[in-house]
Amino acid sequence: MITCSVIQKSQLEGALRLDAEYYQPEYLEISKKLRSISCKTLDEISDKVISFGAYALTSLIEWETDDGIPFIVAGNIKEGIIDYGDVRYITEKTDEILKKSRVKEDQVLLAMSGSVGNAAVAVDIPQRLNSNQDIVKITPKKGISPYFLAAFLNSKYGKEQVLRLPVGSVQQHIFLWQIKSLLVPIVSKNKTKEVEEIYKQALGLLSKSKKYYSQAKDLLLEELGLRDFKFEDNLTFVVNLSEVKSARRADAEYFQPKYEKVISLIKAKSQIHRLNEITTVKRGSLIDPRFYDDIKGTPYIRGKDFSAGRLEKTNLVYISEDFKPRNETRVKTGDLVFASIGSVGTLALVDEGFNNSFISNNTGKIAIKDKDGIIPEYLTVVLQSIVGKLQLEKEASQTAQPKISDSQVRNFYIPTLPKSTQQKIADLVKKSYQARKKSKELLEEAKRKVEEMIEKKNYEKKD
Repeated sequence: MITCSVIQKSQLEGALRLDAEYYQPEYLEISKKLRSISCKTLDEISDKVISFGAYALTSLIEWETDDGIPFIVAGNIKEGIIDYGDVRYITEKTDEILKKSRVKEDQVLLAMSGSVGNAAVAVDIPQRLNSNQDIVKITPKKGISPYFLAAFLNSKYGKEQVLRLPVGSVQQHIFLWQIKSLLVPIVSKNKTKEVEEIYKQALGLLSKSKKYYSQAKDLLLEELGLRDFKFEDNLTFVVNLSEVKSARRADAEYFQPKYEKVISLIKAKSQIHRLNEITTVKRGSLIDPRFYDDIKGTPYIRGKDFSAGRLEKTNLVYISEDFKPRNETRVKTGDLVFASIGSVGTLALVDEGFNNSFISNNTGKIAIKDKDGIIPEYLTVVLQSIVGKLQLEKEASQTAQPKISDSQVRNFYIPTLPKSTQQKIADLVKKSYQARKKSKELLEEAKRKVEEMIEKKNYEKKD
């Protein structure tokens, strides 16, 4: 059904926007509601609203290993939190070049690309944290809660305002002056505090979630004798020609001694199996975008839909009921999905909410043959630990876009610790997931509180 709205000439925003999308009924309703209550612009309630434009400096960025300075992009900004799951690192030299784009504690970060409109508070951030040009950094004035502001921006009244802003026909952009013009409701201190406390509880649970997962990794490494072991690259080493022929690889990085060293160490501490002995590894399927649906159908998992070991529904697409399945790859609860192209090594455990989902051709699935022998949560930790990461690093093709084949993943070595130890690790992972789930629920509650305040007129009256 075609939706239309009639706009008076006097209602056109200074003739700055004439495109029909800008005047969609839902956007007009949001604008009408906010203009009927006590609001101020984002610029009025902020000391600074900045986004350092570093496009011209992109070529100067020097990437570092995990020991560098975290560099977040718009995709790392989720609704309410900063996700460091697949974060990259820059050198100190690059951080100095991009000093204008450093993130400071208690700023509110707003994504201007990708997951446009997602906002988070920069709280308990690393000592140094940098960001790209697609993140707006908002420093609220004294007395303005960054937690309330982030919850509002993630609510429909904040997000719909942001989604209304992009301009351009091919590659759309949001300008800083547009962000500064966003309307923010002014509510009482008590109501602000109510939202802030819920938000802080959510972040506290998220911190617990990370702690549990860290404990699970530490327990695994302790049992494998790898807790304090340092794996460094050798400057020189000798490789036999027969090894080069057998591997069908001639790049020096592939033959770094550290890879064989980690395998030798885990063999000494546990039983070891090739991944294909204990699981079935299968690549995902390409499904025609004509069958994509944003709202309903069967979930279609892509690499962008998982990070930090968990699947997310934020940007998920679905396969409509019109699609007639053939032999497309599906996943079941307890399977693992991994990225085979791009951010190789990113993986997640499939929970009940994604049971029987399709997975894309840029991902793969790992289905455990005998869950009595290998617990899914345990295998997830193994593959995300130094044991899995080093094997992924070794096998991934270092082309313009890193990739790894199913056959390479099947040959990974997996340490099989006693079932009792696996269970301890799995229990910590489950606690981590439960805390993260509750954290997400509280962030949703904070958003709802803000929306209720606006809809029930629970705000300070307009002068």
